Amino acid sequence: MAETKGVLLPAYVLADESGSMAPYEGDLSSGLDLLCEGLRAEPVVAAKLRLTVLGFSDDVQVRLAAADMRHETSLPKIEFRGLTSYEAVFEDLLTRIPADVRRLRSEGYKVHRPVVFFLSDGQPTDKGAWRQPHGRLTDREKTPTAPTIVACGIGDARAPTMVEVVTRPEFAFVAKPGTNIGQAVAEFFHALTASLVASSHALGSGVPELVVNRPDQFSMAIDEAG
Repeated sequence: MAETKGVLLPAYVLADESGSMAPYEGDLSSGLDLLCEGLRAEPVVAAKLRLTVLGFSDDVQVRLAAADMRHETSLPKIEFRGLTSYEAVFEDLLTRIPADVRRLRSEGYKVHRPVVFFLSDGQPTDKGAWRQPHGRLTDREKTPTAPTIVACGIGDARAPTMVEVVTRPEFAFVAKPGTNIGQAVAEFFHALTASLVASSHALGSGVPELVVNRPDQFSMAIDEAG
């Protein structure tokens, strides 16, 4: 029997690239750079992760694909366009995540349950159409590789929607009223980087767990949802 190479955590960052985010291009680009450089600076951490960055609007576009940040030299480039289709996100992940997990296992790795970090500044423009693929994606009987989903809402994104998106209520966050959107984007990426570093360290312990840090200037959406 072949020896296992190690345990990996596939992590997916879903960044809203709809037109309303265009004024915050610098903040989003800087946040993605911070994330990638932060993982490169921690090679022991990066070795346990495979990072995918996806930009979404009317469709989903790959900005970074299942990257080992110890060896990845490029940085994600964003492109703003279109509306805010949550349906496109979950339809994409329904095929992408199982395929990624199969490939990593074929390479000799054990794979921890994937995690999705979802950032949006608006309500879904596809109305309720996203709920069907989301339901299939998060149903562990239908999708054994179903991910854990963490969601952060800024701008016009509403707390009840973020609560629907996540897989556990305590993983839904919204920016506090009055928070500058650019600053909220920066805080999201600071918390995301810290969460991945802490989760990677936990993978090497006897009790592996996902660590999720609440971004500064955000509150739990469940408190807002009432």
